[in-house]
Formats: sequence, structure tokens, C-alpha cells
Amino acid sequence: MMVVEKEFVFWDASLVFNFEELKKGIVCYKLPRASFMSEFDTNIPTAFDPFAEANAEDSGAGAKEYVHVRVQQRNGRKSLTTVQGLKKEYSYSKILKDLKKEFCCNGTVVQDPELGQVIQLQGDQRKNVSTFLVQAGIVKKEHIKIHGF
Repeated sequence: MMVVEKEFVFWDASLVFNFEELKKGIVCYKLPRASFMSEFDTNIPTAFDPFAEANAEDSGAGAKEYVHVRVQQRNGRKSLTTVQGLKKEYSYSKILKDLKKEFCCNGTVVQDPELGQVIQLQGDQRKNVSTFLVQAGIVKKEHIKIHGF
């Protein structure tokens, strides 16, 4: 409750009562509901898009020197891990060969018109791929972004 010049403002009911008339049980006037919420209406947060940051940075292969490791759900429990944004001077086929041997999974290198070459691996290998790339010295840890559920 807030006191303003012998008037009480009740925030819940959005009514203003004169102190003298409150004793008599008479309501003076109503304030419009919008006057209480005007400053809050302008600050209502918009919907959050978890992929907005990734989409803004994925303008091309190697954008901002980040390597993006994502997982995509296929059908049922099956999933697919994609690695994009590696530098073009690396041999994608040799990296893929080492990844397949290390994690005992199948994979392929796909040529995408927008993203360049993308490595695809079977299963959810996000953590494994990121640690492999750091230990092999291909990418620094701060340049890896892991996406997915």
C-alpha cells in the first residue's frame, strides 16, 4: 500500500480511495489499469531463440573461426553429429578417418553449398569430437561451440 496526500492506492484492485471517504465506505474514482503497468508493458521479454546466436555466426564456413559441433535427431534413438567450420587447409578425410577409428562409429564428409565441407558421424559424439579436436591441436577449446539438446 502506498500513501499519497491522504489517498491510498491499492495496487491489487487499482482503486484510489480518499481517506475521509474510506471511513464512510465511499469509493472516489478508479484509476485506469494501464497507468500502473505502463512501464512494465514496454519491458516484456520476447520469445527466446536458442539458435539465434548460432545462425548469426554461421554465415559461411569458418565464420569467426568457430567450429560448430551439433547433434541432430534422426528416428527413434538414432542421432547424427555434425562438425562444421574447420579450416580449409585441413584434410577432412584424414580427420574423419581418425574420428571413426577413435570412436568406433561410421561417418562421412558432405559438401554443403552454404556451409562448405561438413563431417557427419553416427551417434551423439559431441563431447568426444570436441575433446579430440582440442587434444589433436586442430582447434582451441574456446573456439568450439557445442549445440543440441
